[in-house]
Amino acid sequence: MDMALEWALAFIGLGAFAGFMAGLLGVGGGGIMVPLLTTIFLAMGLAPDNVVHLALGTSMATIVTTSFSSMRAHHANGAVLWDIVRRMAPAVIAGTFLATFIAAQIPSLYLAIFFALFMGYVSIQMFLNKKPSPSHKPASSAELLGVGAGIGAISALVSIGGGSLTVPYLSWRNIDIKKAIGTSAAMGLPISLAGACGYLLNHDADLATIPYTIGFVYWPAVLLMSVCSFFTAPLGAKLAHRLPVATLKKVFAILLMLLSLKMLTALL
Repeated sequence: MDMALEWALAFIGLGAFAGFMAGLLGVGGGGIMVPLLTTIFLAMGLAPDNVVHLALGTSMATIVTTSFSSMRAHHANGAVLWDIVRRMAPAVIAGTFLATFIAAQIPSLYLAIFFALFMGYVSIQMFLNKKPSPSHKPASSAELLGVGAGIGAISALVSIGGGSLTVPYLSWRNIDIKKAIGTSAAMGLPISLAGACGYLLNHDADLATIPYTIGFVYWPAVLLMSVCSFFTAPLGAKLAHRLPVATLKKVFAILLMLLSLKMLTALL
């Protein structure tokens, strides 16, 4: 699998687009990157048996940069509830890390099916803009640990920062939406770090022959996408109050579903 100029440009474009949409809408990094990385890797000649695993690991490693940038921005605005982060983080890290080893044993097609089903759920929630009715009962430590482990595990299996799960949960727990988003952004860093480490430690004999690949992470793509998303994510965030975000979310929801279906059909 050679790193030709057209593939470098594809990774640059993908990183720029994913970063911009993540900054604009607060979601979508992994939802965009995984299906498009799968398509790119297939076009580069990678065996279908490994393509989703490499897309998940590469996407998760890329999310580290954007999640760190997002966490800093929300912390500067005082929107991170660090007590909740500290209480959930151990379970989130454990759930994410362990789930990467589960993902390594699942065939690409089944991972693609799970990804498509999950993104279909996220797309419908986003399109309908459904919000959970708040619960006024405070969360126990045991609940936070259990929910954290679940969020981490699912995040690893679909390579997301967890925002589509953490924000609704915190909103349900009657936390102000801005603080829910900020706290979720802070949770994205341990999720992405634990997920990236897990996918780096897993390995496949066929992938080991690909230059600049460690475990399930293709580093040229990570570096190119990370640099681009680092610059375009703040641009998206600045334009969020100027553009019709509610309408864009509906369009983006449809895009996520179409990308997931495209990835699924490519492997069938």
